[in-house]
Amino acid sequence: MLETKELAAAACRGDEEAFYALVTEHRRRLYGIAYSYLYNESDALEALQETVCRAWMKCRKLKHPEAFVPWLIRILINCCVDEQKRKKRMVPVEEVRSRETAAEMVSDNKLDLERALSRMKPKYRHVLILKYYQDMTISDIAHILDVPEGTVKTRLHQGLKLLRQKIEPGGAVFHV
Repeated sequence: MLETKELAAAACRGDEEAFYALVTEHRRRLYGIAYSYLYNESDALEALQETVCRAWMKCRKLKHPEAFVPWLIRILINCCVDEQKRKKRMVPVEEVRSRETAAEMVSDNKLDLERALSRMKPKYRHVLILKYYQDMTISDIAHILDVPEGTVKTRLHQGLKLLRQKIEPGGAVFHV
């Protein structure tokens, strides 16, 4: 099997099999990230599909193929954020029912955490999700978000501080 760098370079030259191999190799991680943002299997799969389409169309323009995976994750995050914005504008009746059902199955603490995360500024939400939901290192997060490691550390610290403020000791979310 070719190494990730070689696959990325081939994919950026238009090799469809290399592109497919790269996406397949990272599909679980990508799905996990999408699910961390969207909390819904079908939305996560749709965001993943949109990510793959966008990446394939833009792949030849990627200047540094060795940065393929962080680039792909960045596209995925953008797709997830786009989907979140779209969802805020429109909430179908079925989703309201499914949320009620899901609320019965998920602990209140997890719902409070998800609600608090969804209300945070993206710069904090991104680092918290990548660090604690995806168990990524500071340097991986810095590479994906294209910011210095110190910035990631600061955002993690401030993001956790904001989360603590948004969630009362009893678990209820402050309405901020």
